[in-house]
Amino acid sequence: MRTEVVAIGTELLLGQITDTNSSWIGEQLALVGIDSFYQTKVGDNLERMVETLSIALHRSDAVICCGGLGPTQDDITREAIAQVMGVALEGDEQMEEHIAAMFETRGRRMPINNLLQAQRPVGASFIAEQPGTAPGLLCPIEWADESGTVTSKVIYAVPGVPWEMKEMMTGTILPDLSKRAGFSAVIASRTLRTWGESESALAELLHERILELDSSGNPTLAFLASGMEGLKVRITAKGESREVVDTVLSAEERVVRGLLGSLVFGVDEDTMESVVLQMLGERGLTLGVAESLTGGMIGSRICAVPGASKVFRGSIVSYAADVKFGLLGVAEGPVISESAARGMAVGAQRVLGTDVGIAATGVAGPEAAEGQKPGTVCVAVVIGDPETTGSAFTQKLQLPGGRMQIREFTVISLLGLLRHELLHRDLATRESPGRLDAAETNSPSSAESAEGSGAPLLLSTATKSVWGRAGSPGPSHGADS
Repeated sequence: MRTEVVAIGTELLLGQITDTNSSWIGEQLALVGIDSFYQTKVGDNLERMVETLSIALHRSDAVICCGGLGPTQDDITREAIAQVMGVALEGDEQMEEHIAAMFETRGRRMPINNLLQAQRPVGASFIAEQPGTAPGLLCPIEWADESGTVTSKVIYAVPGVPWEMKEMMTGTILPDLSKRAGFSAVIASRTLRTWGESESALAELLHERILELDSSGNPTLAFLASGMEGLKVRITAKGESREVVDTVLSAEERVVRGLLGSLVFGVDEDTMESVVLQMLGERGLTLGVAESLTGGMIGSRICAVPGASKVFRGSIVSYAADVKFGLLGVAEGPVISESAARGMAVGAQRVLGTDVGIAATGVAGPEAAEGQKPGTVCVAVVIGDPETTGSAFTQKLQLPGGRMQIREFTVISLLGLLRHELLHRDLATRESPGRLDAAETNSPSSAESAEGSGAPLLLSTATKSVWGRAGSPGPSHGADS
């Protein structure tokens, strides 16, 4: 079963919008075992759209059209499909009433041109899932090739709005494609999210296991670099039932976790921020943030997690140096330093009244600052009072990419450092119940340069995670740069 994706919209050709829909659709097709050899983009031109769809039907069994289902004059996907099918468009009274009701429930007047969305080619049906006003289409077609041989094929049409498209894909299109392909087996995946090593380092750690799986073919492992979402290791398995597949996935997950250890921070939809918030909540700790180069990005990511308010008290965007000095109490001097990052974290603890303070300062670029090149970032994690039973950890990183990528990598690097410190604290507690002695640790990250969305390059390993104990003479302090 060969399926082609056709993304429709002149804005895609002009680079005004990045076509992430086709990438996502391609990934989902692969996960259910559907071959997809071509992805095409075409502008909002009826003649070229008809030509593109005809070429796609010539070489594929199914075509998924994405975009062009809105109510405006350039939304002509319905018309193009009708021409390819050799039929007319017809209005659907029930769909007209449904769209009108959607506007009414939102307290809005429906423009008359929205009735265009209730049209469909004769013989086509609407996709059951309809989260927005644009219904999707399922269009069966009898396609004749040059020799006159007629083959049953299908065109699907979905809106370009990603969340609307995804609901239709998962609810109707993927199951329908699997049925048409005659699949009886179940294919499913589980994604392990990692941070702290580069893609090449993960490949080395999993090399022998991948060779073993290559000989059996089931399950399989694949890597996907995903920026601030971490580096993903996807396990895909095939079996006669969902129960069998889940058993295979769970068994392989245990093997991979055994090889990667604490590099794995989550599964499937977990994010570093959701995992860290859960860890803090389980330990009864509150969190405060001080951020500079990220400009509120850390706080924004944390706030996106449901229930964050149980742990997170706030983020101070101390972008200017005088804010770091005056509000957070950072000692005057260079602000792109580990000592400044630690001062910011302690200041966040104090100002926000939290158990844990984390901070990031650095150079996002494109220009250098304080003699530091773009990508130089200093982060700090302070848990409790480092002068007694708490800890402080600072780290200097060299992150890759442009301004946005550096800021995104800063977010996951800092949150990953907090996760590491919480795990380290747990380990120290288990090894010495009732007391936390001073212990020096190296960086949790690899010293290898970042590759894809791998670990950052560590510039300084002379930082400490410090554990004191009440009444101990002369508690140690985390070393500042």
